[in-house]
Amino acid sequence: MKKLTDILKNTPVREVCGDTAAAIGGLVYDSRAVKPGDCFFAVPGTQSDGHDYIPIAVEKGAAAIVCERMPADAAEGVAYVLVGDSAGAMADMAAAFYDYPSRELKLVGITGTNGKTTTATLLYDLVRAMGYKAGLISTVVYKIDGREVEATHTTPDSIRLNAMMREMADAGCAYCFMECSSHAIVQERTRGLDFAGGIFSNITHDHLDYHKTFAEYIRAKKLFFDGLPKGAFALTNADDRNGRVMVQNTAAAVSAYSLRAMADFRCKIVEMHLDGMLLRIDGQELWVGLLGRFNAYNLLAVYGAAALLGLNRGEVLRVLSMLHAVSGRFEKIRAANGTTAIVDYAHTPDALENVIQTIEEIRTPGQQLIVVCGCGGDRDRTKRPEMAAIAVKYATTAVFTSDNPRHESPEAILDDMVAGLEPGARYLRIADRAEAIRTAVMLSRPGDIILVAGKGHETYQIVGDVKHPFDDREEIKKRFALLN
Repeated sequence: MKKLTDILKNTPVREVCGDTAAAIGGLVYDSRAVKPGDCFFAVPGTQSDGHDYIPIAVEKGAAAIVCERMPADAAEGVAYVLVGDSAGAMADMAAAFYDYPSRELKLVGITGTNGKTTTATLLYDLVRAMGYKAGLISTVVYKIDGREVEATHTTPDSIRLNAMMREMADAGCAYCFMECSSHAIVQERTRGLDFAGGIFSNITHDHLDYHKTFAEYIRAKKLFFDGLPKGAFALTNADDRNGRVMVQNTAAAVSAYSLRAMADFRCKIVEMHLDGMLLRIDGQELWVGLLGRFNAYNLLAVYGAAALLGLNRGEVLRVLSMLHAVSGRFEKIRAANGTTAIVDYAHTPDALENVIQTIEEIRTPGQQLIVVCGCGGDRDRTKRPEMAAIAVKYATTAVFTSDNPRHESPEAILDDMVAGLEPGARYLRIADRAEAIRTAVMLSRPGDIILVAGKGHETYQIVGDVKHPFDDREEIKKRFALLN
């Protein structure tokens, strides 16, 4: 329990009506979760407005309401806090309610279009292998030291963020590594957190359904670096044309990493094979179990961040050579006949091309490449024909299929994908994802490579609002078991 006045100390407030000494038992923004003594945040959203649910929150016993518009009828015994920005106030008050847990951690945020999950997870695995306790907030899973918590969003809401970080700090964690999505940055979920550093991976077209323009998407990512404090580090990808843009107004100390140019941290790919690659970082050669130029960037970002955090560089390189690929990221499954399936989360044109180009570097003459991919429903439609064009450009055969159609027709999504393809393009369209994978396996010959892209670690298909059990990896294993 905390007094309302105590958790309002660092929150810009326009007006308060009622008892500021009210005891607050919890913070909520979903009226269905309100319990007696809670503080309810009325947050305007894209689908609904939290102000419409203030009466329900009051009826359920909320002790305080934080809102951008005062209700016409104020209930007796309830404190009303008028603010200019409910989402921002929620972040400020969540940090105060949980006693600013991010100040007790070395918190590093990773933002960009691709590579966030891998970079955050590898940093978490790295410091734990070096003997430190750490937390992880990623698309795949949240971790409080060794304990796993189901991930609901790439970056959860500010209340849950601070609650988890309080658990991390209380568990003795020294570090926390978190993905910072563009949605989360714009919606101020990361506000009020004290970052020790930030990493920029890259930026390509994505989430234009939400941000509307690429310029706005870039601005959302840049906001994260604009907010970093003077004592933090900002590590940027010098090989991305927007890498310098991200850090041009930051107060943090800027460092860069590169595979192509002079930078603070540099890497060269010496050799690449299906089982891994030989890298040269800081003049030292090391073999890593990850594959692809995109993973060389991820590993270099991890190395750079670890160095900026003050970890021993030689020890970091030693541990990097022991780390494994992240679930659903270039995850390899081999059949008894030598066919290899690769499952990857690639769901943007750039990510798909990166993965396919990596396969092209190791593919031998005569090896077929069969690509299975789709595009999610209720998401950026502009990338659909781009994804299809990339798959057709490289694949022996491309199989277009369903990928979380949500509220759209799978066939309509496939229509968008194939709309710009040249006549004679080699592809199949099979809306049923299980059937698409079965067909890809049937088309393969011993030793071929099958890429199943788009869902990676996910164990479900979203149709409408319902998550149906589906795992690309399990489907592949089932089909491989039937091969002679």
